[in-house]
Amino acid sequence: MPIPTPRRLAELASLWRTLVVQDLAIRYRGTLLGRVWPVLMPLLMLALFGFMFGVIFRSRWPGVAEDDHLGFILNLFTGLLVHGVLAEAIGQAPTLMQRNSNFVRKMVFPLPVLVAVPVGAALVHAAIGFALLVAINGLFGSGLHLSALAVPLVLVPYLVLLYGLSLVFAALGVYVRDLGQVVGVLVTAMLFTGAVFFPANLVPAALAGVVRFNPITWPIDAVRGCLLRGQWPDPLAFGLYSLAAVAVLLVGLWVFSLLRRGFADLL
Repeated sequence: MPIPTPRRLAELASLWRTLVVQDLAIRYRGTLLGRVWPVLMPLLMLALFGFMFGVIFRSRWPGVAEDDHLGFILNLFTGLLVHGVLAEAIGQAPTLMQRNSNFVRKMVFPLPVLVAVPVGAALVHAAIGFALLVAINGLFGSGLHLSALAVPLVLVPYLVLLYGLSLVFAALGVYVRDLGQVVGVLVTAMLFTGAVFFPANLVPAALAGVVRFNPITWPIDAVRGCLLRGQWPDPLAFGLYSLAAVAVLLVGLWVFSLLRRGFADLL
């Protein structure tokens, strides 16, 4: 795969941005509340989990005060937001080529950009959720932290890794039509084996490896630190995760380029 020039990269970025906006517009077209839904959905999710775990179960998060039920809710909500990006991006990948077969048959269309569209839409939804999280934590929680500025930096390698995985699943999904069901199970497994419902440091040693190598564990822990505890990301952990993300991306590009040759014949 030839390395694109800076001008070509700018053109691809512009195309990607246009497709993301179009995808979001189509998604909410015809609904009663329209563009209010991206803001309303995280608010409803926060209210639901607040009622279930704060009012009914009276849950608490390890490391916060026993009566700080908001702390539990915000920690949980952070994990759900990070996992939601994976669920939206990876969940659509196996059927993406089938749903856009008209683009696949156009040999000049940059299909890797098409794979990045669900990642962009997921990022928009997550950004709204994080903005609400910062506002609520600032008003009622631990306050505003300067380290919140590092959240975009934390999300960059996470999005790179998700894009690499999406390329693999999008390419394999053309050949293995059952992959959509398998990926749905994997997404759920990552939810319960990542640090969404619990801190990663409380996992028993026998299961620590499973949690540690879950791709959502480090981003969740880093984002929680930035937004809720005022902690900056660990440079070493950030560097190692970034290297792994780049490796996944390179593998994804290679797999997609290799399998793309048979797309037109199968769709």
